[in-house]
Amino acid sequence: MTVTGILLCAFFTTCVCASGVADVVLSCEFIEDSVGLRDNFARSPATLILREVFVGSLESLEALTPFVPPSNSDPRVIMFESKVSSFKIPNIDILLHADCNEREVMCEISRYAPHGLKERSESDHFLVSIDVAGGAFGTLLILRAVPQADDQTSRMNPELGLPLSQTGTMLTEVLFLVFSTVKSLSAPLRGAGLLNCGFRHQDMSPDEEVHIEWRQQHRGRGQIIITMATRLNDPEGGAMVRHSSKDSSMDGAQVVSEGNASVTLNNIQVTDEGAYICSVTIGPYHGQQVVNLQVVQAPSVSFSEEKLILKGNTAQTLRCHCRQYYPLDVQVEWLSQSPTDEEPAIFADQGSLSSHRKHGDGTYSLSSHLVVPPDVVPGTRITCRVSHVALDAPVSVSMLVEHL
Repeated sequence: MTVTGILLCAFFTTCVCASGVADVVLSCEFIEDSVGLRDNFARSPATLILREVFVGSLESLEALTPFVPPSNSDPRVIMFESKVSSFKIPNIDILLHADCNEREVMCEISRYAPHGLKERSESDHFLVSIDVAGGAFGTLLILRAVPQADDQTSRMNPELGLPLSQTGTMLTEVLFLVFSTVKSLSAPLRGAGLLNCGFRHQDMSPDEEVHIEWRQQHRGRGQIIITMATRLNDPEGGAMVRHSSKDSSMDGAQVVSEGNASVTLNNIQVTDEGAYICSVTIGPYHGQQVVNLQVVQAPSVSFSEEKLILKGNTAQTLRCHCRQYYPLDVQVEWLSQSPTDEEPAIFADQGSLSSHRKHGDGTYSLSSHLVVPPDVVPGTRITCRVSHVALDAPVSVSMLVEHL
């Protein structure tokens, strides 16, 4: 492996390598149980070095400086080093550029006890959780310390009681990981949404069972959406069991062949909104990712009146209706543009709003009433402009003022 340079952004570094892989260095927190603390957890700084992360071409990286391994490092500093060249983690480029793009990278490391293994395994297994703020990427890794030959090291990390490499790091290997490349998504009402989740494993027996469970959590309530149990050597992906009335599906063949545990929700309703927990278990290892689903429905906007005709000194009321939108928040603005104006301007009187009306499908409607004074110039265009999270741009309806 030929090292060409390193990109440094705050506490996040990327060493770019000639073979399309990169070394990623993350600033993390090591978390341990601690009796007597307010949250019962002790937190200390840690560093995670992921070696040979497959990233493909990174021609856009600039300002590279040579990578220099630490020398004479303090053995009390916790540094985990792991080679991940056998895992191609989708969308890892989001992680690589996150810090430079001012996206916070959250990294936590803790001890991990594999289910059913001997007790001492907790001392050499670790769980790593990495999340990019904004829901763009997340992964959970299970690491195992690599035994060191007696003649390779004479130093130990006093915190963990594990041997250190020549550069002061604890060498580990990735055994299992669960990831999501889209941790937050919006889906239209009565449409479809793909909840993304995948996994990778290292040197598992082909006869090993894979258990996948998707659970929805919303407003303090939880329910299992779909579960699957199969084996790694089952080309058909096993049987699918549904535990709710939701229209959901998972491709069993892709679970086995690609490690794709994603689930599709169809005919999405407002009640489908919430956090979805993807749980994957293979043998003694278990990992999760949380995907947040927001249901959206754009409002339909219209006037009650077909024409706006001012008569004498009598004002007229113009009614703008926003129908069946979700979620609740909607903004209504009134604008006017006379024949001599180049641009529309905010109407001085923004009218009055009705209360929100909730429909049986969970959507809302609202009306805005504008009193148009009789002195408005004929030919003036009155516009009702509506903004909502489901709209890429505000929706407007307009009407010309007429006089009798």
